[in-house]
Amino acid sequence: MTQLATTRTARHRRIVELLETRRVRSQTDLAKLLGDDGLAVTQTTLSRDLDELGAVKIRDLSGDLVYAVPAEGGDTTPRLAPQNGEGAARLGRLAAELLVSAESSANLTVLRTPPGAAQFLASAIDRSGASDVLGTIAGDDTVLLISREPDGGAAVAARLLRLAEKSVPFSLEPITTEGERS
Repeated sequence: MTQLATTRTARHRRIVELLETRRVRSQTDLAKLLGDDGLAVTQTTLSRDLDELGAVKIRDLSGDLVYAVPAEGGDTTPRLAPQNGEGAARLGRLAAELLVSAESSANLTVLRTPPGAAQFLASAIDRSGASDVLGTIAGDDTVLLISREPDGGAAVAARLLRLAEKSVPFSLEPITTEGERS
């Protein structure tokens, strides 16, 4: 990951990303994760940030208290970060329901959905933890997915289409162009 901007907004966005993708049990753990990204933050600032973001501690299935932030889209219910393939399972369900088509060029993939569904699919992709996906940009019925590899768009598109067809279980591991796991 590249150096993050040190603005309050950038710090808040990174905190949300961390809490949505990892089970963070303490402010000390969160401060370390932010420090790994080059963001030094005091405990006071971190406490204020968590309060401003509406983060709360809730119990996960194993009984541990972990931080959670409210979901997007007006749903104020705190959501735990996915664990043990939960993100991939959600992506599988949403791709089967929402993915209409996928086309690629170089490291870009254009995904089509029914009107109003692109942001749900993009969010599921972002939270799935797929290592070969740099990120997504969503409109109303179109998602632009950016692959990390210069020519990785076709492999990501093929994997998402197979997932939507439910013919192959989803894996977070990239697939090479020959169809073998890399």
